[in-house]
Amino acid sequence: MDINVKAGPKTEIRAFYLFFIISSLQLGVGIMGAPSIVFMESKQDSWISVLIAFLIIVFILFIMLYILKQYENTDIFGIQADVFGQWLGKLLGTVYIIYFLAVLFSVVTTYIDVVRVFIFPEVSPFLLALLLMSLVTYSVLGGFRVIVGVCFLFFILTHWILFLLIEPALEIDWTHLQPVMGASITELFKGAKATVYTLLGFEILFFVYPFIKNKEKVKLPVILAVGWTTVIILITVITSIGFFSPDQLMRREWPVLNLFKIQTFSFIERLDFVVVAGWMMVIVPNIVILMWGITYGMKRLYQIPQKKTLYIVSILLVIASAFMDNHFQIYSFTDIVARSGFWVGYIYPLLLLPLVLLKKRWRRKKGRGKGV
Repeated sequence: MDINVKAGPKTEIRAFYLFFIISSLQLGVGIMGAPSIVFMESKQDSWISVLIAFLIIVFILFIMLYILKQYENTDIFGIQADVFGQWLGKLLGTVYIIYFLAVLFSVVTTYIDVVRVFIFPEVSPFLLALLLMSLVTYSVLGGFRVIVGVCFLFFILTHWILFLLIEPALEIDWTHLQPVMGASITELFKGAKATVYTLLGFEILFFVYPFIKNKEKVKLPVILAVGWTTVIILITVITSIGFFSPDQLMRREWPVLNLFKIQTFSFIERLDFVVVAGWMMVIVPNIVILMWGITYGMKRLYQIPQKKTLYIVSILLVIASAFMDNHFQIYSFTDIVARSGFWVGYIYPLLLLPLVLLKKRWRRKKGRGKGV
């Protein structure tokens, strides 16, 4: 496997589109339950935990960019092959693929669970998974630039949902957010850690970096993407804490969806039905990018055509979704994915950086030795 990736003009994109790729991957099913999960740890100071999480992610992104800039034009698979060797590099690359597959499966099953709870209790998970994966397969077959187009288009089409939070936001009881700094430092960081599943997605930078045409401008759209996601999560967290009482918020698994019930229109009786149906446009970019990452990784590591991987993974996910119809199973699996994401997305880049620098230093010394 070559360390560097040769990206042609037909697959390259401008750095500007990283904003839509990363924000689309972060804004998914996790945001629906984020307020209650963070509130369990840091109570009324949950908004501070979200800001801490943002600063941590920005720090991790700087590390990821620094690692990537040590090479000509590579991805995480090439970096691992260079640092650890071909065999161990392939093994670690396979871990990344399995991780993406687990995140993809958690997104699909969680959304299906939401649809069954709010709209169609008796609908078959197999049927919903089949419909979702048909859309994903069609999109991924179009190639990387089509996937980026899906992220851009759906980002524009889905943000109208935020306006539905206006009515509950106007009814916020600001005393629910007091006293400020009532949580300890430990609780604040536990709250920040609770946002892991919601804010996962920035690790896609390790995959798409070789396809960026103007790499010198990568930093700004990446940080803006995480910043935009953080703003939206802050809005939902503050609105949820201010609107619900502490006991109500602790009992609600998807408080953001419950907020949409507050907004009323004379011509729509159950607005949450519309929101849950429209939320499919929020998660489709999630699934499409994750599926592309899986197929791309299999091609890089094992030279398996992306189409073959796409069909096999889609079929397996549809079949597996039919057996994952228990709410407790889905919740437990999502929790496992969140814990794995903490290590893959947050901790691993910190461990990889010194190894990359040592490898670079060793290569430089070796080059000097040859020169002598």
